[in-house]
Amino acid sequence: MKNTAVGLGLVTLPSMLIAQKNIPAGNKKRKIICVGGHPDDPESGCGGTLAKLANAGHEVTIIYLTTGEVGIPGKSHDEAAAIRKQEAINACKVLDAKPVFAGQIDGDTVCNNEWVSRIQELITNENPDIVFTHWPLDAHKDHQVASLLAIQSWIRMPQKFSLYFFEVCAGEQTLIFHPTDYVDISDTQEQKRKAVYCHTSQDPPGIYSCGHASMEDFRGRALGVKAGEGFIRMSGKLQGGMGF
Repeated sequence: MKNTAVGLGLVTLPSMLIAQKNIPAGNKKRKIICVGGHPDDPESGCGGTLAKLANAGHEVTIIYLTTGEVGIPGKSHDEAAAIRKQEAINACKVLDAKPVFAGQIDGDTVCNNEWVSRIQELITNENPDIVFTHWPLDAHKDHQVASLLAIQSWIRMPQKFSLYFFEVCAGEQTLIFHPTDYVDISDTQEQKRKAVYCHTSQDPPGIYSCGHASMEDFRGRALGVKAGEGFIRMSGKLQGGMGF
């Protein structure tokens, strides 16, 4: 079976975007989760797609594994966490997403049975159709941990969801990333940028100079559009992806 997700009756990203294009009036509202390592990861990695889905009327939740406690030089963990939590809340308002803070510590994340259960519980409570998370082959340990926790939840949950991996700072953090699916974010590119720029403590121009501008351009070129985001779909066979 070429498309395992479809064969299992799961909602896939292409199917949602096809419905959005062709039958918006009858498009069933779906639930979307993004699991990111830190505030600004979901926004920079797949903010355009999250905005596109939220704009289509779907419910989007962003789970931040940490609150970015070590992300502001000269600030204590508590000070940095307070600043970055508010930045994440502001960004979620731009994307029309619900923020959830899992409670791990930036730079000291762990993947163990307790945290697999906790993240699985957070995901179960949302009962998502699609979950986005980091590609596990990433230079940042926190990104790896966020990805592994999401993967373990996907494996263990009886009610399956479609799992997609996004990229951040390709070539420096996300490694060996070959998308199976693409999303045209031309109409939400500016909305994504506004969400990223909510993270003022993280030098938003630096985030874009870390490859994100070129990533949007390059993934867009694969679709023949102005801007795009690429994803790898978790399935029995990671092949046959389509762009919309």
